[in-house]
Amino acid sequence: MGPLFWREWMTVPRGGKNHMARVVYGGTLWVLAVTAWLSGSDWNRPTLISDLSRLGLLLFSIFSFLQLSLFLFFAALATASAVALEKDRRTFILLLITDLNNRELVGGKILGSLLGILMLFLSGIPISLLLTVLGGVSYAQVAWVHAILLATIFAGGALGGLVALSRERTFQSLAMTALYLVLGLTVVRLTAALDYFLPQYATLLKGIRAAFDPFQALGEILGSQSTGFNGAYACPLVLMGLAIFFLGWGIVMVRRWNPSGEPIMQREASQTAPEEEADRASAHAAPGKVRRVVGNPILWRETHTRAYGRRPLLIKLAWFFVTTLMAYGVFSPLVLDQANTRVAFVAAYGLLPVSVLALLLIATQSATSITSERDLGALDLLLVTDIEPREFVFGKLGGVLYNVKEFLIPPLLFAIGYALLGLLASPPAEEPQLTRSMNATALLCIIISGGVVVAFVMMLGIHVALRTANSRQAILHTLGTVFFLTVGTLITMALILINGKFEYQWASFLFFLAAGIGGLWWVLNGERPSGALSLASWLAPLAVFYTAASLVVAKPGTGQSADPTMPALVIAIAFGFGVASMLVPLLSEFDVTMGRTSGGAD
Repeated sequence: MGPLFWREWMTVPRGGKNHMARVVYGGTLWVLAVTAWLSGSDWNRPTLISDLSRLGLLLFSIFSFLQLSLFLFFAALATASAVALEKDRRTFILLLITDLNNRELVGGKILGSLLGILMLFLSGIPISLLLTVLGGVSYAQVAWVHAILLATIFAGGALGGLVALSRERTFQSLAMTALYLVLGLTVVRLTAALDYFLPQYATLLKGIRAAFDPFQALGEILGSQSTGFNGAYACPLVLMGLAIFFLGWGIVMVRRWNPSGEPIMQREASQTAPEEEADRASAHAAPGKVRRVVGNPILWRETHTRAYGRRPLLIKLAWFFVTTLMAYGVFSPLVLDQANTRVAFVAAYGLLPVSVLALLLIATQSATSITSERDLGALDLLLVTDIEPREFVFGKLGGVLYNVKEFLIPPLLFAIGYALLGLLASPPAEEPQLTRSMNATALLCIIISGGVVVAFVMMLGIHVALRTANSRQAILHTLGTVFFLTVGTLITMALILINGKFEYQWASFLFFLAAGIGGLWWVLNGERPSGALSLASWLAPLAVFYTAASLVVAKPGTGQSADPTMPALVIAIAFGFGVASMLVPLLSEFDVTMGRTSGGAD
């Protein structure tokens, strides 16, 4: 593996944060188990052996899909950020001029970045084995599921490292990695349309999809006690093959892709006579045409230069291609078969995935707008300039909004599409006018509350990146906060929908709320806590929980949600206060944050 891997091997287990991560990871799984047990128990009769078997399978299914989602995305983002940050700091060039061969460089860096994820994977194996005591889960299922999880970690990590090796900037690497993951899963799912045209090969096509889709493979393994060979059991081999292919591709191409970027052109010494140098005052250091900076210099640089790489159009094309495939997958059944419009919470199947992915991309852009400046040393130039706090902060926010405007279009179109389908569908006979007006109201509430959440995510990335010296930690903290505010809430709501016994789950949900509040408090406050940030860390998780509970539990068993006006107002107030609590101190304490003064020490 080479010295890069062995350095990570010797240093990663010694960090206190890794021990804490394993404790939190195991504790979270335990709380999920208690929540599922409370929601699935029948308190009106004694517990039977069959009840324990169903509980064991339910817990194992929840743990498996949760771990697969976490490992797939965080393994890919961990390797992509590790390689990309080396490039931002210009240390990757130093690695290229050492005597490390390509295998040691690429394999050591990528596999070393996965050690933290692998430790969490190993810590989950004993928990899964304990579930076999309850019944409903066999040792063979545990073995196959963990084989898929391990192969997924290597495949996702290899993909993230490959993308980062071929890209220039951190944002490009992280964004393209996430889009490639979603694109691959979406394309595999959409191949189900071939079953209609080739019914004689439907079984074969289903096996091929299971071999390339770890989520479908898990579903097949968990749904059967059989250990016979099918596409699901070939999934570990296919994913490991993809991991080896990605690693090999990176090893072969690493020195062709790097160093990348335009060559640095130095001005040659003047050989002209003194009388010919009268116009030297008009000369400028950089070659090319002089461009006039207009208005806010920070905003001008964000919008008129290639601050985030030379090929941002590729990311936006990939984003529109992915969302187009997602739109086809979720809207075509509704348009072709109106009966599907009666599915409970049908809009969630399309609007939530594309919105969560858009928020993650926006958070990535926001955090990397600061971390890339710091790693390049450009942020230190602010110490000797007369840039005002409002110019820097609003310039960065405006630049982030300008660069992510294309990411906001698909979620808006999805919301409009669902609203139109709701207006065109035949409403219930008892209250037709109320149903139609609720669609328009819901659309307006989504647009307003969604805009506030987008502003919060943009401000969160800048706030965390300025307060966290380690760029990789800043990015992961930002993405982790957005991930758990969205996906974590969806998981808790899914537990409610298992059987609707919300009244039995208060204890565990209080734990989730406490964990969310504590985690957000730690991310927002850091080493400089304040009363406003502490209050914001309380309001945001409570607002998200209230909103989700209002929409899901308002009319249990009916598939209908409550009036969206109050949840939208709660979200707007809570996250709007969060934006203000981060923005106001940054504007007033900018000099302290940027190191232009040491505050009270002077």
